[in-house]
Amino acid sequence: MNQLDAVDILLVEDNPRDAELTIRALKKRNLANRLFAVEDGAEALDFIFCRGKYAEREQANSPKVVLLDLKLPKVNGLEVLRAIKADERARTIPVVVVTSSSEDPDIKAAYDLGVNSYVVKPVEFDAFLEAMSTLGFYWLLVNQPPK
Repeated sequence: MNQLDAVDILLVEDNPRDAELTIRALKKRNLANRLFAVEDGAEALDFIFCRGKYAEREQANSPKVVLLDLKLPKVNGLEVLRAIKADERARTIPVVVVTSSSEDPDIKAAYDLGVNSYVVKPVEFDAFLEAMSTLGFYWLLVNQPPK
Protein backbone atom coordinates (compact mmCIF):
# COMPACT_ATOMS: atom_id res chain seq x y z
CA MET A 1 0.00 0.00 0.00
CA ASN A 2 1.25 3.47 -0.91
CA GLN A 3 1.98 5.71 2.12
CA LEU A 4 -0.44 8.33 0.74
CA ASP A 5 -3.22 5.75 0.69
CA ALA A 6 -2.89 5.23 4.44
CA VAL A 7 -3.85 8.79 5.42
CA ASP A 8 -6.33 9.17 8.28
CA ILE A 9 -6.22 12.97 8.53
CA LEU A 10 -5.80 15.48 5.74
CA LEU A 11 -4.80 18.80 7.29
CA VAL A 12 -5.38 21.76 4.98
CA GLU A 13 -3.70 24.73 6.64
CA ASP A 14 -1.57 27.52 5.16
CA ASN A 15 -0.36 28.93 8.48
CA PRO A 16 2.79 26.97 9.43
CA ARG A 17 2.37 27.78 13.13
CA ASP A 18 -1.22 26.52 13.26
CA ALA A 19 -0.27 23.42 11.26
CA GLU A 20 2.60 22.69 13.64
CA LEU A 21 0.39 23.15 16.71
CA THR A 22 -2.32 20.91 15.24
CA ILE A 23 0.20 18.17 14.46
CA ARG A 24 1.69 18.52 17.93
CA ALA A 25 -1.73 18.18 19.58
CA LEU A 26 -2.55 15.09 17.52
CA LYS A 27 0.85 13.53 18.25
CA LYS A 28 0.18 14.02 21.95
CA ARG A 29 -2.76 11.61 21.58
CA ASN A 30 -0.85 9.35 19.13
CA LEU A 31 -3.19 10.37 16.29
CA ALA A 32 -0.70 11.91 13.86
CA ASN A 33 0.97 8.79 12.50
CA ARG A 34 -1.12 8.87 9.33
CA LEU A 35 -1.55 12.61 8.88
CA PHE A 36 -0.85 14.40 5.63
CA ALA A 37 -0.68 18.20 5.45
CA VAL A 38 -1.13 20.51 2.47
CA GLU A 39 -0.90 24.31 2.37
CA ASP A 40 -3.52 25.33 -0.17
CA GLY A 41 -6.95 24.41 -1.45
CA ALA A 42 -5.79 23.34 -4.91
CA GLU A 43 -3.41 20.76 -3.46
CA ALA A 44 -6.15 19.53 -1.09
CA LEU A 45 -8.46 18.91 -4.05
CA ASP A 46 -5.68 17.18 -5.98
CA PHE A 47 -5.07 14.92 -3.00
CA ILE A 48 -8.73 14.06 -2.42
CA PHE A 49 -9.50 13.49 -6.10
CA CYS A 50 -6.17 11.78 -6.94
CA ARG A 51 -5.04 14.35 -9.50
CA GLY A 52 -1.72 15.93 -10.40
CA LYS A 53 1.12 14.68 -8.22
CA TYR A 54 -1.40 12.47 -6.35
CA ALA A 55 -2.67 10.70 -9.47
CA GLU A 56 -1.20 7.40 -8.26
CA ARG A 57 -3.11 7.55 -4.96
CA GLU A 58 -6.09 5.20 -4.60
CA GLN A 59 -9.38 7.13 -4.53
CA ALA A 60 -10.99 4.39 -2.41
CA ASN A 61 -8.60 5.18 0.46
CA SER A 62 -10.06 8.53 1.47
CA PRO A 63 -8.95 10.29 4.64
CA LYS A 64 -11.08 9.58 7.71
CA VAL A 65 -11.40 13.34 8.23
CA VAL A 66 -10.35 16.59 6.56
CA LEU A 67 -9.38 19.47 8.86
CA LEU A 68 -9.92 22.48 6.62
CA ASP A 69 -9.01 26.12 7.08
CA LEU A 70 -11.20 28.65 5.26
CA LYS A 71 -8.69 31.30 4.29
CA LEU A 72 -6.42 29.42 1.89
CA PRO A 73 -4.34 30.38 -1.14
CA LYS A 74 -5.30 29.24 -4.66
CA VAL A 75 -8.72 27.76 -3.75
CA ASN A 76 -10.45 28.94 -0.58
CA GLY A 77 -11.80 26.55 2.02
CA LEU A 78 -15.46 27.02 1.09
CA GLU A 79 -14.70 26.07 -2.52
CA VAL A 80 -12.79 23.00 -1.33
CA LEU A 81 -15.77 22.06 0.84
CA ARG A 82 -18.17 22.64 -2.05
CA ALA A 83 -16.14 20.35 -4.34
CA ILE A 84 -15.89 17.59 -1.74
CA LYS A 85 -19.57 17.58 -0.84
CA ALA A 86 -20.69 17.84 -4.48
CA ASP A 87 -18.78 14.75 -5.56
CA GLU A 88 -20.33 11.33 -5.04
CA ARG A 89 -16.93 9.73 -4.39
CA ALA A 90 -15.99 12.17 -1.62
CA ARG A 91 -19.15 13.54 -0.04
CA THR A 92 -19.10 11.11 2.90
CA ILE A 93 -15.62 12.23 4.01
CA PRO A 94 -16.14 14.21 7.21
CA VAL A 95 -14.94 17.78 6.81
CA VAL A 96 -14.26 19.90 9.88
CA VAL A 97 -13.66 23.58 9.24
CA VAL A 98 -10.99 24.79 11.65
CA THR A 99 -10.63 28.53 11.21
CA SER A 100 -10.15 31.84 12.96
CA SER A 101 -13.40 33.17 11.46
CA SER A 102 -16.36 33.34 13.79
CA GLU A 103 -18.33 35.37 11.26
CA ASP A 104 -21.93 34.21 10.87
CA PRO A 105 -21.83 34.32 7.04
CA ASP A 106 -18.83 31.94 7.01
CA ILE A 107 -20.48 29.57 9.50
CA LYS A 108 -23.78 29.59 7.59
CA ALA A 109 -22.05 29.08 4.23
CA ALA A 110 -20.04 26.15 5.57
CA TYR A 111 -23.12 24.42 6.97
CA ASP A 112 -25.10 25.15 3.80
CA LEU A 113 -22.35 23.34 1.88
CA GLY A 114 -22.49 20.31 4.16
CA VAL A 115 -19.64 20.78 6.64
CA ASN A 116 -19.69 18.20 9.42
CA SER A 117 -18.39 20.56 12.09
CA TYR A 118 -17.19 24.16 12.40
CA VAL A 119 -14.54 25.00 14.98
CA VAL A 120 -13.16 28.46 15.69
CA LYS A 121 -9.45 28.17 16.51
CA PRO A 122 -8.84 29.13 20.13
CA VAL A 123 -6.30 31.92 20.46
CA GLU A 124 -4.80 30.65 23.73
CA PHE A 125 -2.05 28.05 23.24
CA ASP A 126 -3.27 25.35 25.65
CA ALA A 127 -6.88 25.75 24.52
CA PHE A 128 -5.77 25.35 20.89
CA LEU A 129 -3.86 22.16 21.70
CA GLU A 130 -6.80 20.72 23.64
CA ALA A 131 -9.31 21.58 20.89
CA MET A 132 -7.21 19.92 18.16
CA SER A 133 -6.52 16.89 20.32
CA THR A 134 -10.22 16.46 21.08
CA LEU A 135 -11.12 16.89 17.39
CA GLY A 136 -8.69 14.20 16.32
CA PHE A 137 -9.81 11.82 19.04
CA TYR A 138 -13.48 12.21 18.16
CA TRP A 139 -13.18 11.93 14.37
CA LEU A 140 -10.67 9.06 14.36
CA LEU A 141 -11.77 6.95 17.31
CA VAL A 142 -15.34 7.85 18.31
CA ASN A 143 -17.11 8.73 15.06
CA GLN A 144 -18.47 5.80 13.05
CA PRO A 145 -18.24 6.54 9.29
CA PRO A 146 -20.15 4.62 6.62
CA LYS A 147 -18.39 1.57 5.20
